[in-house]
This record gives sequence, C-alpha cells and structure tokens, in this order.
Amino acid sequence: MTYQSKVIFEKLESILNETDLVKTIKWGIPVYTYNGKNLIGIAAFKSYVGIWFYNGVFLSDPLQVLVNAQEGKTKSQRQWRFHSIEDINPDLIVSYIHEAIENAKKGLKPVTQKSKEIEIPPILCEALASNEELIFCFEKLSEYKQKEYSSYIQEAKREATQIARLEKIKPMIMQGMGLNDKYK
Repeated sequence: MTYQSKVIFEKLESILNETDLVKTIKWGIPVYTYNGKNLIGIAAFKSYVGIWFYNGVFLSDPLQVLVNAQEGKTKSQRQWRFHSIEDINPDLIVSYIHEAIENAKKGLKPVTQKSKEIEIPPILCEALASNEELIFCFEKLSEYKQKEYSSYIQEAKREATQIARLEKIKPMIMQGMGLNDKYK
C-alpha cells in the first residue's frame, strides 16, 4: 500500500468507525455490518481506495459516484473510488452510509435469479436410471455439485472419456462429495 493509499484508507476508516456500523474483518478486509448484515467493505487497490456498498444498487447515488466494479457480473454491489485525499468529503460519505443503513432497515435485498435447469448428459442419465442408490445420492447433492458433475461429463468430447469420467465420479456421488471438494 502506498503512503497516499494508506492516508486515504485511514481517513475512510475513521469516517466509517464513527457510524453505527460494527467493524469486522472478513475476507482479510474491514467489513462494516448492521444487525449482522454486511453493509460496507473497504479495500486499497493499486490506483485507488474503494468502499463498496453490498446493496449499493438500491442507493439513490445523487452524485453519480458509484460504479459497478464488474459490469455483467456484479449484481448489487456498488463501489465508490477515492484516488486522493481531496476526493473525500466526510459529510457526503456519511449521507450515503445513512441511506445504506435505512435500506438495510427496510430489508431491501436484490432479487436472485433462479438458476437454469441442470442439463444432465445422456450417459449420466442412463447411469442414474439404472441405479436407484446412485440416483438417490445424486438427488441429495446440492444443485452446484450436480452441475459440476454434469459439466464434467459434458465437457468430454469422446465417449470413452465420458465413460471413464462417469466411472470416476460414481463413488464420489455415493459419498455425497462434490467433484472439487478435495481442493476446498
């Protein structure tokens, strides 16, 4: 962290520390919560220090200072970037924080999209249809684990590879494991 970033970071932190929010450390950075809900995070990057509002999509943003850090990916978070100490206006920041707190009190949350139907490859369908215990264990898996297994088989172009992958995952499915659980 550069000297300038450190000064900006400390100033923003001092502003946040004077609010009703509770400071915690999550993911290695300060996260400020309200009634146990993540509300604001703060982190230093190469060219700026940012505070982000986890449900920033609901903020009115009269100054148009909030940006979506990853357009198309980030749904509700919005980030306010500070490149110099002169960018910091405590009163304006506090007004955004108060609006975020009010939105949290109202219980505003982004609408989550239902995930697409899992497309199970034919070879896996056949294996599940012929083994009641396997289908029982597969249906007990979380949706993301089912998708993991389906994608793993679908990605193989050759039938021989699909069969080999199917044989590899059968015991894992029976144990209730995800394809990549050993890496977690």
